[in-house]
Amino acid sequence: MKQLTKFIERNISGKKVLGLFILTNVVYVLMLTVTIPRTMSHSNELKLLDMMPTGYDMNYVRELFNSLGEIGRGTYLTNQIPLDMIYPLLFGLSYCFLLGYFLKKLNKLNSPYIFLCLIPIIAGIADYLENFGIITMLKNYPELKETTVYATNIFSVIKSISTSIFFIALIVVLITLGIKVLNRKTSANNV
Repeated sequence: MKQLTKFIERNISGKKVLGLFILTNVVYVLMLTVTIPRTMSHSNELKLLDMMPTGYDMNYVRELFNSLGEIGRGTYLTNQIPLDMIYPLLFGLSYCFLLGYFLKKLNKLNSPYIFLCLIPIIAGIADYLENFGIITMLKNYPELKETTVYATNIFSVIKSISTSIFFIALIVVLITLGIKVLNRKTSANNV
């Protein structure tokens, strides 16, 4: 716990957290507005595997890859995936440090709450494992292995669950911080 706390404390200056947050979200917006729509333009409205929070099965993967066709699969592999190989690292670090920043404001950084900062790291690792699975499936198509689809699906679901848990934790921390600030202002006004 001490090493994790030291690592986070070294990286939670306001400027660094803000810079990483902006960079992370610029990459995310690029994916949402450029690479994902470019890839989905070949998918006949089927969602990409990265965008399936509840998972998928072999039949869905086959249907998606068939719909994408050779050009769409190539676009997925050469446009969407390269940007999505940058995003998980940015997401993991940015949101780890962002949560650490707010925990420090609550004087909770040196408590078990520090482990909440690992949730975006877990999401980032799951995203990388998902990406490796997608790359494997795209490169081996039409030969798809049930084990690869199954494992990649599990990583997609882990990514989604850990991302959701992180944002719930962040909202709770922000509400707690807001209440603390309001209580401080109310106390100052009553003096």
